[in-house]
Amino acid sequence: MVEEEIHFCPRCGTSVVEAERFGKLRPICPKCEWVFFHDPKVAVATLVEMDGRVLLVRRTNDPQRGYWSLPAGFLDAGEDPIQAAQRECREETGLNIRVTGLLTVLAGQEHPRGAHILIVYRGNVLEGELNPGDDADEVDWFSRDELPPLAFSTTQQILSL
Repeated sequence: MVEEEIHFCPRCGTSVVEAERFGKLRPICPKCEWVFFHDPKVAVATLVEMDGRVLLVRRTNDPQRGYWSLPAGFLDAGEDPIQAAQRECREETGLNIRVTGLLTVLAGQEHPRGAHILIVYRGNVLEGELNPGDDADEVDWFSRDELPPLAFSTTQQILSL
């Protein structure tokens, strides 16, 4: 797990020190007693299937640039996870979808810039035309027996459910 580095208290500007709080060493402010908690990064993904094929996008960013994954992205603070999944799918594929249910929740950071928690939904296409965007340069439908090179082991894990 990559932890954020914090050097100064955001409340009073004092240099933080490490001390045990709540069963773990954490950065704390010796002046105002503010405690820094490393919050997990949360992402959402959607498994969209149609006519026996799955919707995948080709990544334009590292890590795994040029490899394929489900439409996915980070959850913004205060954002509803279902709305985030629908937003990410629209941004990356050009398709408006409806989330139809929760598929799984996966834990464990696959790479240093990745999410700690991945919420995976199932979804159906409502409307739109395939048009890659945001951080995808290609979008297409694939049968499960003819998948392109996949970016992440979590993608393979989801497709095996």
